[in-house]
Amino acid sequence: MKLTVLGAAREVTGSCYLVETEGVRFLVDCGMFQGGREAEPKNRRFPGFDPEGIDFVLVTHAHLDHSGLLPRLINLGFRGPVHCTDATADLLGVLLPDAAHIAEKEAEWRNYDRRKKRGALKGETAPLYTVEQARSSLKKLRRHEYDQAFGPHAGVRVRFRDAGHILGSSIVEVWLSAHGKETKLVFSGDLGMPDRPLMNDPTVIEEADYLLVESTYGDRLHKSMAETVEELVFAVNDTLQRKKGNVVIPSFAVGRTQEIIYLLLDLIRQERISASLAIFVDSPMATAATEVTLRHSDLLDVESRKLLEWGRRNGHDLPYIQFTGSPEESMAINTIRQGAIIISASGMCDAGRIKHHLKNNLPRKECTVIIAGFQAQGTLGRRLVDHAPYVRIFGEPIPVRASVYTLGGLSAHADRDALLGWLARFKRAPQKTFVVHGEAETAAGFAATIRERYGWQVETPENGASYTLD
Repeated sequence: MKLTVLGAAREVTGSCYLVETEGVRFLVDCGMFQGGREAEPKNRRFPGFDPEGIDFVLVTHAHLDHSGLLPRLINLGFRGPVHCTDATADLLGVLLPDAAHIAEKEAEWRNYDRRKKRGALKGETAPLYTVEQARSSLKKLRRHEYDQAFGPHAGVRVRFRDAGHILGSSIVEVWLSAHGKETKLVFSGDLGMPDRPLMNDPTVIEEADYLLVESTYGDRLHKSMAETVEELVFAVNDTLQRKKGNVVIPSFAVGRTQEIIYLLLDLIRQERISASLAIFVDSPMATAATEVTLRHSDLLDVESRKLLEWGRRNGHDLPYIQFTGSPEESMAINTIRQGAIIISASGMCDAGRIKHHLKNNLPRKECTVIIAGFQAQGTLGRRLVDHAPYVRIFGEPIPVRASVYTLGGLSAHADRDALLGWLARFKRAPQKTFVVHGEAETAAGFAATIRERYGWQVETPENGASYTLD
């Protein structure tokens, strides 16, 4: 039995793990690399194995760094099923075609730019995959409920457990049977923070022979939710009431956007911010993801379901909310000089409509940008977090005069103590724990903490590393 780590090894994106036995070969996640100049070449080099030899894929959740290379895998010869939760399947129907649309537009722009500079070219850049290919890949999805075990292949049993990260996110338990022995692998996926809006707490797992655990924030603590809410209240009220500007929130379309809407509505319900403001959700994908969230409201926590019921009963107390669709509606937002909260994708500011809103609002000292999620190295969002005096958007230098707030408490990822708390619920130490999905220093530091705290056998794999499992 062998485990090969094909992504998210000493980095945060590109989650992909290959498991092989005498009778089966399967992947857990098939994620896209994101952020920095190396992401595109890595995505184009994928995969480092024969896709036709893979029997099935298990997807922990819909975020592209865990699912975004599925269409490419299928285009290159994979013919098996892709197993995920029901809500994840619905979200993939939103995210994968959108990722393909962006890839098509970026390839079109690159080819146009190259032709303009150098004339006719041979072998123009093709998108990683097309919208048609992304939609076709959705036919491979097989839906499952939380906590219900199923057998995707002879000698393999799988169960998805609620990871509390985003809608449909899962911890994956895998039991492999061979030669009269059963071995249990657990893949944490991305674990959510306990006691956060919308999502339930991550499911407790008590045993594993081999464990792969994420470490995105394994070296730090998030601000408390109370501190985060106070900072959000101050940023909104100070910007809209005193400075008379706009609030721009780069936000991941799936999960984070819905959480921010929840917090704003809850603060309005508490009368801590005014209902006489305008909220623009400027992302067709976020609009679709919000619709999916409402369809799966039974998966939300109790407080979120109560807020939804309050909203249904008190529609007259709600603020003006517009979910923009067309490019014309999006462009019209840029004419608004004050009083708007603009929530737009992408969450790391590297693509999509958010770049237009940042270009228009960053130079204005009366405006505020709220960073509400993880920003990978090399991204525009990371440069804003690092207090760059100016940034480049569409090739132009844009001065950063707007206030920039980082709301660490809104992270959908568990922090160091939450991760350690989840690990503490194991009744026995795994034979080996692999720390993945964290930047190199973070993963190494978290691995050292696990060794010191629990005395476990821990590895921090390099990309491409293979391990024989007993």
